[in-house]
Amino acid sequence: MRENYTLPRLYLEGALGEGQVTELEKTQAHYLGTVLRKSSGDHLRVFNGKHGEWQAEITDLSRKGGTLICRAPLRPQHICPDIWLCFAPVRKHRNSFILEKGTELGARRFQPVITAHTQFPKMNLGKARSQIIEAAEQTERLDVPELRAGVTLEELLSGWDKRRILFFADEAGGASPAADIFQEMSGKLSCAALLIGPEGGFSKDERARLRSQAFVSPVSLGPRILRADTAALALLSLWQAKLGDW
Repeated sequence: MRENYTLPRLYLEGALGEGQVTELEKTQAHYLGTVLRKSSGDHLRVFNGKHGEWQAEITDLSRKGGTLICRAPLRPQHICPDIWLCFAPVRKHRNSFILEKGTELGARRFQPVITAHTQFPKMNLGKARSQIIEAAEQTERLDVPELRAGVTLEELLSGWDKRRILFFADEAGGASPAADIFQEMSGKLSCAALLIGPEGGFSKDERARLRSQAFVSPVSLGPRILRADTAALALLSLWQAKLGDW
């Protein structure tokens, strides 16, 4: 059904199913009517992260809102591999880059982590959530990554489920290459998480704290110091290539 890929794609919060009628939010109605020039009777694809993808028909559309009705299933629900991306917030446009590209690369959860050298600890979670949804719409994902509120590094480690291994990019050296470690663990992990530090890197005490945990594995991303957003996507790409769905 490749022809359906030409239809616009929209994330909805409500339930989806044959004959299901769903209300459009004002912003969604504006996007369909004003940006895409759609009207009643036109079709699009919709998903909610739970019930797969459906072809829907616009039954009502105005500046204030509208309604859709699900007509036919297109794809069954699929969930990306269980990989989390934990990162120290950076500048606004760089956070946007991490969220957008991380969604494209298949991260299932984003966890902001406040470290000693984090210079921009505050994130607009509402705006960040919108950016994640938009990236999921554009990249043909059927699920939407979860976005958690920021926590300190100590809070992250203290509340960690030790069954989930945490790989952290250790720019200070002394760790084996990430690609080698992922290759050794290929086929052995069903869930994992990646941790990227801030622009100033992890402090000496933070590195010691991380390395003292049995569930933490330091990894190297090579001889060059990567910018935080570059490191996040490089590490996620390596994980997907070795342990994920690539």
